[in-house]
Amino acid sequence: MTDDETQIRALVQTWMDATIAGDAAAVLALMADDVVFTVVGSEPFGKETFATLSQGNPTGMSIDGTNEIIELKVLGDWAFTRNKISLVVRTDGNPPMSRSGYTLTLFRKDADGKWRLARDANIVTAD
Repeated sequence: MTDDETQIRALVQTWMDATIAGDAAAVLALMADDVVFTVVGSEPFGKETFATLSQGNPTGMSIDGTNEIIELKVLGDWAFTRNKISLVVRTDGNPPMSRSGYTLTLFRKDADGKWRLARDANIVTAD
């Protein structure tokens, strides 16, 4: 495994750990400023919208899950992963919501040498 592959695997794990911990600031720090998310049922959106959506999480919400990298390829200063994600979202007084599916994520190595999430096509839907 190359150093770049190790760094990208660590970024994916940090993203998942921060998501489970509810640490939106840590997740935002892993994104390029020009990131674009494509999700089922919505128009593509960027970092600002992601931040706003993250702030709207209700008190008492918890997330648990896994993010398995199925494929990882580094191509210079760009890389991609195909991942399988499974999540369970719990909010006070409501039944758990299970979501699972696949993502195709593009990462870019920025001028500071850090890999950041640049594009994400997320096909995670309710189970």
